[in-house]
Amino acid sequence: MTLFTVAVEGLATDIHLPDGDGPFPAVLIRTPYDRTRHRAELRGWARRGFAALVQDVRGRHTSPGEWHPYENEAADGAATARWIRRQPWNDGRLVAVGASYAAHCALALALDAPTDARPDAVIAAVPALGPAETAREPSGVERLLARAGWWAAHGDRPDSDGNALDKALAADPGLLTHLPLTGLPDRLGRSLPSWPGLWRHRERGLLLSRAEYAGMPLLAVGGHHDHFTEDTVTLWRRWGGPSARLLLGPWGHGLVAEPGPDADPAHRVSLGELYVRWARRALAGDLAPGRRGVVGLGGSTLWVPADAEGEPRTQNVRLLHGCSLTADPERPVSSEDLAVPTNGPPDRCLLVTPPLPRPLDVVGPVEVRLRATAHTPSADWAVRLVALTPEGVVQRLGVGVVRREEPPGRQAEFTVGLGRLARRLPAGTRLRLEIAGHHFPAHARNPHTGDDPVTATRLLPSRREVDAGSVALRLPVLRSRPTSAHPAEEIPR
Repeated sequence: MTLFTVAVEGLATDIHLPDGDGPFPAVLIRTPYDRTRHRAELRGWARRGFAALVQDVRGRHTSPGEWHPYENEAADGAATARWIRRQPWNDGRLVAVGASYAAHCALALALDAPTDARPDAVIAAVPALGPAETAREPSGVERLLARAGWWAAHGDRPDSDGNALDKALAADPGLLTHLPLTGLPDRLGRSLPSWPGLWRHRERGLLLSRAEYAGMPLLAVGGHHDHFTEDTVTLWRRWGGPSARLLLGPWGHGLVAEPGPDADPAHRVSLGELYVRWARRALAGDLAPGRRGVVGLGGSTLWVPADAEGEPRTQNVRLLHGCSLTADPERPVSSEDLAVPTNGPPDRCLLVTPPLPRPLDVVGPVEVRLRATAHTPSADWAVRLVALTPEGVVQRLGVGVVRREEPPGRQAEFTVGLGRLARRLPAGTRLRLEIAGHHFPAHARNPHTGDDPVTATRLLPSRREVDAGSVALRLPVLRSRPTSAHPAEEIPR
């Protein structure tokens, strides 16, 4: 095998060629996270007969230019794809591969580049679909902690410091309480000119709107403990190519390297081997048409078909306390602490189910419906669902935050989505619902003044009432024990 580095259209690119004369199909990874971290991955592809390339995106690490997240990837990817297809070692076929921002690069090449430059297949893992999708919930609520961490680590700099925010918080624990949020770089002590502009992105779905016109196969991979689970599933569902495969496991953003507390050894998957098998069949046109895939059922050893969503079932909940509460942004409910305070005025409405009489297999989107009142013109409603296991362990299951703007004192009826679960809940489990006004620092604090949370400098407490009798927790429950599938069998079919 041969490894060499070239400048492709000016961008630093490592190339690993297999042994033999070729020509070979090619795999392209474009990343802002340092191409040298992918050399073992390149060797793996090359050992299996693929010409493997990894490129630092414009303005990052050893690639020249200015780094503007989400702006140049289609054009730079297209120039690189055309260059690859002109090389004597390439047989004209190309697979775009990536995880997180690198998945955005792969999708931008597949969906935004001119037709002659597009890849023949796409592998998109935990895809960052765009700035609006990564920065905000579908309701518009700002994802503060994740974006502050990413921008501190990677924003407006050619290199990366993955621990930048942790180090800054250790030195300045009140860092994320700084107002306005647009002034966070000053407190961080770094120049981040792109930080305020991030929050001006509100239009979601730009890549997804083009996914239905895709002309190549897709493999979408995600984790149920990842921020981008719903985006991964939606991408798979909207993909218009000849075939689309979905693999979801009980993992975080790092996939199998970041298993959740509900993961089983049966959910360990050799993603590299699976990617190669799928890519070979995709390039050969041997994948069955349509959508299919598998989902790892946390708390069990099973993989279930991706289309095996449960039927909505309403779970009875009873009020413990807090139907009247105060959401105070000076003392917000913590997103990082699952403990519930037992003294002081209520800061959340707390409800609980009876112990489950039998195990439940919950697969699909979870939601809570309620009627509630806020006495401020703008109010966020953060709902957190946790499992209280028979052994006394508290486990986070799902979180949802919506922003409501109603005349103060007017009761509203609304639904809060809590994300997508694939989880076996054992008999004896109780489910606890917390309804609050904040989920900080994961999400920015609503100031309750009607001002934009990103630019606000004044905070007000918000009195709330929750109609406890209206609260309905709806879980998608499989009616029968699911049939087990396995990624190695289902994904390459």
